[in-house]
Amino acid sequence: MQRENGSSGTEGGQLAYRALAEVSRVRILEELRAVGSALDATELAERLGLHSNTVRAHLDVLRRAGLVRADREKRSMPGRPRIVYEPVPGAMPSDQFAGYRLLAHILSSYLAGSSPDPSAAAVEAGQVWGRYLVDGPPPFTKISAEEARRRVIKLLADLGFAPELVQEEEEDQILLHHCPFGDLATSHPEITCSVHLGLMRGALAELGAPLEARNLQPFVKPSLCVATLTSSAR
Repeated sequence: MQRENGSSGTEGGQLAYRALAEVSRVRILEELRAVGSALDATELAERLGLHSNTVRAHLDVLRRAGLVRADREKRSMPGRPRIVYEPVPGAMPSDQFAGYRLLAHILSSYLAGSSPDPSAAAVEAGQVWGRYLVDGPPPFTKISAEEARRRVIKLLADLGFAPELVQEEEEDQILLHHCPFGDLATSHPEITCSVHLGLMRGALAELGAPLEARNLQPFVKPSLCVATLTSSAR
């Protein structure tokens, strides 16, 4: 791909920052840098717990922003060569990611120390963003509980939670096999996990379905959190 100034120029830098506004794209770029070798979309999807089509879409954004490059794998065997991706050296310094993490820790610690009820404030913030992020229905349109579950699961998957829905008679459980904010959740669980609960509550409220996110149990296992959905009267 030809770029006159790379992502260090004004236009390229804007594209890069826009691309990295999505958590899943940050994770994809970090994974490629950590591995140190080219990977295809399927391999990245398996590593990150995302759908392969979602990963391909994110990779296309990263490629157009000049953060990754795509090449056809050289192979001596018959068959269609894979398209593999690797980070563009120097396109976005690693300390940029450290800066994002530091900012998140600063804001979380400030909220934890200044708010009379940090958890409630974090839930409220999550609700606002959950309403904004979810794929809501058109005006005056109702959707079923089943469709609402599907859209919430998609939202969580796009954010990098690797969700798994377990349906039971009286309640549903969403198993979150990956936390895209793991280091922050460990140091400030009252903030991070409450934001995640708020995201689900806000999304369900926006969808208008007879469901509510009752609670979120953080770190049931080292890499597992569990959210509970129950029926509600609408």
